[in-house]
Amino acid sequence: MELRQLRYFVTVAEEMNFRRAAERLHIAQPALSQQISKFEKELRTTLFERTTRRVELTDAGRVLLDEGRRVLAEADHALAAVEQVAHGEVGLLRIGFVSSAALRIVPATVLALQKAWPGVQVELSESTTDRQLSGIADGILDIGLVREVDRAEGIVVRPLTREPLLVAMHSSHPFANRTSVRLVELRDERFLTFPRGQVSRLYDHIAALCHHAGFRLEAAQEALQFPTLLGLVAANTGVTIVPASLRALHLPDLRYVALSDPQAASTVSVAYRADRQQVPAIRHFLDVASSLDLTDETR
Repeated sequence: MELRQLRYFVTVAEEMNFRRAAERLHIAQPALSQQISKFEKELRTTLFERTTRRVELTDAGRVLLDEGRRVLAEADHALAAVEQVAHGEVGLLRIGFVSSAALRIVPATVLALQKAWPGVQVELSESTTDRQLSGIADGILDIGLVREVDRAEGIVVRPLTREPLLVAMHSSHPFANRTSVRLVELRDERFLTFPRGQVSRLYDHIAALCHHAGFRLEAAQEALQFPTLLGLVAANTGVTIVPASLRALHLPDLRYVALSDPQAASTVSVAYRADRQQVPAIRHFLDVASSLDLTDETR
């Protein structure tokens, strides 16, 4: 049995007239009659009682009409669902992101994607840049929002935004009321950082900036999560350097001051596997993300 034959049968049964059914199906009446006869032979039963004046369904025809309508409706639904997935209108997009992108970049991109493509379901996974790159390569993630990556084998890396870096300090700090500070002025500060092995790319970037400013970044205290680091700063245990989007975290006695060094910024990029860049849902995300203004005017 073919869906085409079933559709012909249902149309004739609904019209109870071969001429009107043929017009509705946009085929010649003799061809439709031949198809119905062939269908009956394949089923080894009569579906219509035909007279010169009218067409009537047999008992078998009435049963097939009910079941045929259901089958055709399910087939149409399945085909529509497949087309939606093929065009990226529905589906699942697995997005990884670094924790420092959680407050501004992730909400902005996900909200824009949901508005443009409400049928695309987003599954978020917070992870380090290196783990995201591994997940993308292994097919566990579709998209990664990563920091300080220029290239990776088999993976496309597209810069999304370049965030200024800020120094977070206690409100009693001598620099707390300044609009900006140079890194070299912080050389004698007690630095709080995240473990290099956990957030290595951002750590290495900040360490390189400090080296360029003439001193070595030495961690007086380490903490894995940015809120913990900022909580320690608010308790007046030291200073830390963070991307500008972390400024959304407000704590009593916590101040953020811009770094005036020209290279004191961090690049957030979109990463995805090179052989999957034509996947519709990934293309939709890239289009939406590139249309957003994610710049931060801190400096």
